[in-house]
Amino acid sequence: MMKPTQVAMYARVSSEQQAEAHTVASQVAAVRERVAADGLTVSEAMQFLDEGYSGATLIRPGLERLRDVIAAGTVDRLYVHSPDRLARKYAYQVILVEEFRQAGVEVVLLNRALGRSPEDDLLLPVQGMTPPARQAACRTSRRRECPEWRALWVSVYLEVRGRWTGAVGDRPGRSPARPPGV
Repeated sequence: MMKPTQVAMYARVSSEQQAEAHTVASQVAAVRERVAADGLTVSEAMQFLDEGYSGATLIRPGLERLRDVIAAGTVDRLYVHSPDRLARKYAYQVILVEEFRQAGVEVVLLNRALGRSPEDDLLLPVQGMTPPARQAACRTSRRRECPEWRALWVSVYLEVRGRWTGAVGDRPGRSPARPPGV
């Protein structure tokens, strides 16, 4: 007989103002809805919440408890609203997702699939590297009026296509980058 899937969830809001406005409750509700749609349940003890903690650090009470529980091997699947709820920095997102995967935990992000295709894995760094405020501004304005967004996608495209490695002088069709002050 198969053992039931052990489910956990993580949610975070960064500011006291967001915590007071109960915006973490909307994340919890969305995650609970997805868990139910997958035919599972998440107990209160397996809800890890950080209200009023910045995603710029990995030292948060809820995240620390979650990592301990995962390291103990008691979680099979982790639900998170979006990668920036785990951490603001892309490097931290990668550290956490890899840590969870190595422990045998399936990470489910509500806002997109994770690891099902190369394109899925490409979206994680783009979301992690683009400042959230600028992301919102770019979503609300026309894309062509957002040079940072276009530049980021062009560099990602060129990297993926193997046309630019980022090394000075290794930019086909372009002159080498100039050192500062020249």
